[in-house]
Amino acid sequence: MISAAVSCSVDKTEEGELPEVDIQAESGELPEYDVDWANVKVSTRTKTVEVPKVVVVTEKEQVEVPYIEVNTPDDDTMEERTIRVEAEVANEGHQMKIKEIYADDDDLHVVAELTATGQDLQGQTVRVSDQVVINAPDSDVEYYILGSRPAGDFNTQYEFVSSREELNDELEDAHKIYEQ
Repeated sequence: MISAAVSCSVDKTEEGELPEVDIQAESGELPEYDVDWANVKVSTRTKTVEVPKVVVVTEKEQVEVPYIEVNTPDDDTMEERTIRVEAEVANEGHQMKIKEIYADDDDLHVVAELTATGQDLQGQTVRVSDQVVINAPDSDVEYYILGSRPAGDFNTQYEFVSSREELNDELEDAHKIYEQ
C-alpha cells in the first residue's frame, strides 16, 4: 500500500512492468490502482457561536437645534441643510460640540471640539455628534475638529487639529457666522 495521498486508501490491483530497452522496444504496462477517496458530505448544523452585534437605536424627537440663516446681497438660491460633525470613539466617553462656523467665498468652515468626558464605555465603541441647521447658498464645507483623532477609519473624514490657533491662517479672511 502507498501512503502518499491524504485521506484516501490506495490498493495496488495489478503488477506493472517496465518496457525492455533495445532497438525495438516492446510496450510496457503500468501498474493499476484502485483509489477509494473519503466520502465527503456537505451540510449545515445549528450551533451556538459568538457573533458580534452592533445595536444602533435612533428615534425621531423634536429638539432645539441652532438655526443659521445667511442672506447675501447676491440673492443666491438658499438651501437649508443640516451640518453634522461626528466621531467614533472607544473605551472613554466623549462630547462633540460645534464651536464656530465661518464663511468665505463659496466655502463654509466648521470648527468643532471633541473632548473626553471620563465616562468608562466598558470596551464599547460609540459615535458622538453635534449638528446645526443652516439656510445659506450652496457651499462646500470644510470640517475641523479640535482634539486628538480617535483610532478607526471612520474618523479620517475630518481634519483634526490640536489647537484653534492652527486655523488662524485658514480663517483669517473668513466671516464668523456662528459661535457657541
